Formats: sequence, structure tokens, C-alpha cells
Amino acid sequence: METNQPIRWRLGVMMVCLLRLLSSGSCERDRDFKMCGTWRHGNGSLTLIYDLKKGCDNITISANQSCLSVQGHITGQCDISMKLGLNLSKAETPFCVYWEPLLDQLTLEMEGKNQTLCPPSGLYDTCCTGLSHGPNLPPAPYGIFDAMTHGDPIGSLTQPAYTFHGEKTSCKELLCAEARQGSNHINIIEDATFRSRVLGEWELPCVQGSVLEMKEDFQGSSVNLPALQGLSIEKKPSIYLPSCLKDPGRSKARVVCSVFTNSSLFNPKMTDRNDIRILEHVVGITVENEVKNNLPEPVRITFHHDVISVNHSRTCVSWDTRTDTSVHWRRDGCKTNESSLEVTTCHCNHLTYFTILVELKSRPVRHLLSLTIITYLGCAASMVSCVALLIFLTKQRRAKETSAPVHRGLATSLFCLNFFFFFTGTLANVVGAELCKIVGAALHYSLLASFSWMALEVFHTFWLVYMVFSPSLKTYMWYLIGFGVPAIPVVVLFTMPDIYGVRQVIPMDDVSNPYKMCWLVTSDSALIAHYLTNLSFLTLVVLSGLLMLGLVMKKIQNRPEWKKNRVAFLSIWGLSCLFGTTWGLGFLDFGPLSDVIHFSFCILNSFQGFFLMLRFYILNKMRKQSDCSSQGSSTGSARQHMLQEKTCS
Repeated sequence: METNQPIRWRLGVMMVCLLRLLSSGSCERDRDFKMCGTWRHGNGSLTLIYDLKKGCDNITISANQSCLSVQGHITGQCDISMKLGLNLSKAETPFCVYWEPLLDQLTLEMEGKNQTLCPPSGLYDTCCTGLSHGPNLPPAPYGIFDAMTHGDPIGSLTQPAYTFHGEKTSCKELLCAEARQGSNHINIIEDATFRSRVLGEWELPCVQGSVLEMKEDFQGSSVNLPALQGLSIEKKPSIYLPSCLKDPGRSKARVVCSVFTNSSLFNPKMTDRNDIRILEHVVGITVENEVKNNLPEPVRITFHHDVISVNHSRTCVSWDTRTDTSVHWRRDGCKTNESSLEVTTCHCNHLTYFTILVELKSRPVRHLLSLTIITYLGCAASMVSCVALLIFLTKQRRAKETSAPVHRGLATSLFCLNFFFFFTGTLANVVGAELCKIVGAALHYSLLASFSWMALEVFHTFWLVYMVFSPSLKTYMWYLIGFGVPAIPVVVLFTMPDIYGVRQVIPMDDVSNPYKMCWLVTSDSALIAHYLTNLSFLTLVVLSGLLMLGLVMKKIQNRPEWKKNRVAFLSIWGLSCLFGTTWGLGFLDFGPLSDVIHFSFCILNSFQGFFLMLRFYILNKMRKQSDCSSQGSSTGSARQHMLQEKTCS
């Protein structure tokens, strides 16, 4: 019997650990201290004595013929002394003592039953851990034999007592350190939180969170997360739990919502890629003893983050270390809602860990081939139209109108813009990097020059409508402003590195075959240049254009010719082209209408030169059909040309 007992005992311990592994994680890892042995006692009455005090000195586990005793000073809050009678069926009884300092919990396991000597009472920061075995005592007829700590033998002979000395340390730091050992260790934090029986907010150095109890009348709830260190309240993530999260068969269920402040705990391989990163914050949601998939109503996690450029795609991703420790962040099961450049909401139909995956390379474009074909057709039509418009504006009578220099400047800049854009894709594939840098700068200059002349159109029209007489600027002054001002930022940027060069546009349907063009490259400095020049200038042009369009419509809406549908339509449509308001569609590139915006933007702006030529042609035709006898002065002709003041039927 003596020789077979250790084998039976080890098999018993293995079965206990296996059951705990299946129910709540690793048996070995979630206990700081585990001492097991076999108590050899007599056949008389038996008792269990435990006397536990606060402090961090030692714990002694002793046994004799009639009594098993657990005594010591190792607890944080537990202060208890108790004597219990035991009814054991055998003369040799295996037992285990578990100490979990983070929870301040001490448990005795005997004959398959657990006796909690100190119940869990929260998550403790400073606690008594690192219990080390002292010297063995001389053998005795009654006591403990085949003693082990964490499966390692410490004494095969029967001894009356074993003493273990502890030391104070930060248990929360130790728990985070264990979580950092690998992604499959992350879930030990949620397990510890569930076993601590804590409700409400909790905090560790590497993670913070909140425990919510879902009762029978649970109808969904927003989770109140603690304020994260170093972040304002507005920046912390927010979570909404739907009512379907609670199983109707359970009267109560607890859910842990955690926010990890360092994403490197999760799959550090992702950070090795230069074109992909994940947000610093990772949100975990777990229901106690349940796996939740295919929820009829999704959970909502809203991340408040730093500005993410519209050129960088962001996707809600999830990861479940419980089912596959080698899996990477996955996109399935979550939908991404980009509320703004600083807010992203994830709608997910399962529970796990969630974050935002940001692709630093250019955002893939849907229907890129179709958009490219439309743009090429529009650019070709606009180049021909701009040449025709320039010829039209150089006729003797037209050339004398005060608005002619403004119209000629806009037509010239649009021709250059369409010309360089039409050939930039070809040049990016055949010329060297230096020449592509020059072409990119020329394309950028043409774009800014077009915006500049649109702004001058707004100014000139405002002057005609509200000042009665035309602005007295010489022709060369118009050209100096329209073509000279845009050259200043382009010349400055051209002297800087990492601004102009080959830019790749990634198609959604074939990411391995990007479209190349000579333009601003993908770099932080080029992005800043884009915001300071293109977006700021475009914002000024669009806002002033919309304002001027409203003022002009208000000014002429009571005139007889305005009541004719084609005149009203022509005025709105033509002035919109002149004032560059169609470029404002670029600010609406988000949400479910993104594809519609892309196609509308390409059609309206690539064909802008054609639309302007068509407007001038129709106005000229209407003027010829007019039976008005007087064409007015030069200023009057300009005003008529701009606003169709004297259209006759």
C-alpha cells in the first residue's frame, strides 16, 4: 500500500488539475502557492484547525494523529480562526492547500471537496507571495508524506509540519508580467477578475475595466469604464452591451469589460509590419463561463483616438486567444463605422478582444478601373473644350470684356490640370523618379492655380453684383495673382525631400496591381503639405463659392428671365462650375454613399472644362437669339455674360 499510494495520489492531483483546466484555465498558473500531500492520521475523531492573520511572515501546515492545521500570517484582509470536525473514510487522506495572494484567498481541498478558509475579497496590490519552503523536520509516525509544491516533491517521509516563508510584492504587477509571457496568457486577467467576485471598476498596471452584473431584467446597458491614465474622459473607449448578451436561462451573469492600455500584449508580430499598426487600446468583453457568438444584436465599442488620415483605412478587428493561440487579428464578425477622423465604432456579433487595425498605406479604392476610365474621358473632353473656350474668348468683342482675363485664366489652368493628370499615369511608369518629381510638382501647381482662378471668379462676380462697376485691375495683375500665388508653395515644397514623386493608388479588387501617378508621395511631410495647401485652399474656394452662389441667386431670383427654368438651371449649374463648388464633394467621401461620391466627383470635376465651354456656348446662342437692340457697355456685357441679366425671349 505504501508503494502504490504516491502513484494514486499523483493521478488524483492530475485529475483535479485537468478538471480545473477545463473549467477555468490552467491549474498551475492561477495559483501562486500550491502545496499537496497525504495526511496520515489515526482512526479517532479528526479536526481541522486554521488560524490566519494579516501580515507577511510564514504559513505552517502541520498534522498529527487527530488534527490538520493551517496557521500563519500571510493575508491582506482575512483574519480568521476556526476549528472544524472532519469525517474521513480512510487513514491516509490526500489534500492540497492553495494560496492566491491577488485575491487574498486560501483554499483547502480534501477528498474532492473544497473548503475556502479565506474567501476572495477583491484584487490586491501589495500581497504576500513567493512562499519558499523551510527546512524539513525529523520524521514522525503521523503527519504529512509525499509532499509537493507545484508538482515538485519536497518530502517523501512522514513529517509533522511544513513551513513556508513569504515576502511582500506587487501581485498586480506579477499578474501583468505573466500576461506578457504570451498572447495565450491574456485571459488569466479576466479569470482572476471573475474569481475575485469584484463588481464595478477595477485596475491593474496593464489593464483597467469594469465588472457588470446582468440580472433577470437586463435590457442592455452602457458600461461605465474607469478613466484611463494619461487620457481625458472624452478619450476613453465606450461600450454598449445589448440585452441578448444575457442567457434567459440564467438568473444572473457577470460580464467583464477590460481596456488594455498597451496593445503590445496582443500578437506583437503585427507591429513588425511597417504598413500596419493597431491602436494602443484593446477592449476585451467576456461573460462568465460562456462563449458568445452570432449575437442577434451586436455589441458596440466606440474608440476615441488620434486623428487618422482619410488616406489610411481603419478596420475593426477581433481576436480570441481562448480558441486559437496562433490566430492573428481577424476582420470577420465586426462592422466598422467611421464617425469622424477621431472616432471609430465597432459593431461586433461576438465577444473577445477588439481594436482598430490601421493600414498606413493608401486606402484601397473601389471601382478604380471604372473611375480611371471616366477620369481619362473627362480630361480629354475638358482639354479640347478649354482650347475651344480660349479661342472663343480671344475674339475681338469678347477680348474687350473685363471678365475675359478671369475666364481665360481659369480655362488655361484647367487645361494644364487635365493635361498633366491625363499623362501622369503613363509618365509614372516610364520616367525616372526625378522627372516624376517634376511632373508631380507641375500637377500640384495646376491644381492650386485652378483653385486660385476659381477664387478670382468668385471675387469678380461679387464685385459685379454688389459694386455695380467692374474691378479696375490690369490684365497682368489678374495673371500675377492667379498664376503667381500658387507657385510660391509649390516652389518651397519642391526643394524639400519626400514631397513629390511616385504615388500608388491601391485598387480594392487587385491590391497587387496598384495604379501609379506622379503626385504627392505617401509620407508624413507630404500629408502635412496636402492639408496646408490643397485642403485649406479647397475649403476657402468651396465655402466662398457656396456663399457667393447664394448671394447671386438671391440677387437675380426676382428678375423675369430667372423664372424660366432653363435660365435658372443654367445660372446655378454654370456658376457652380465657375466657383468650384463641385470640388466640395471630396469632403463627403465617407459612409455608405462613398461610391456615389467618388463617381460624382470624377464626373463633375474631370468634365469641368467641358461644362464651362458648354455654358459659354449656350449663353452665346441665347444672346444671338435675343432681339434686344442694345448690348450695353463692356461692363454691362461682362455682367450679362456672368449672370445672364439681359436674356431675352
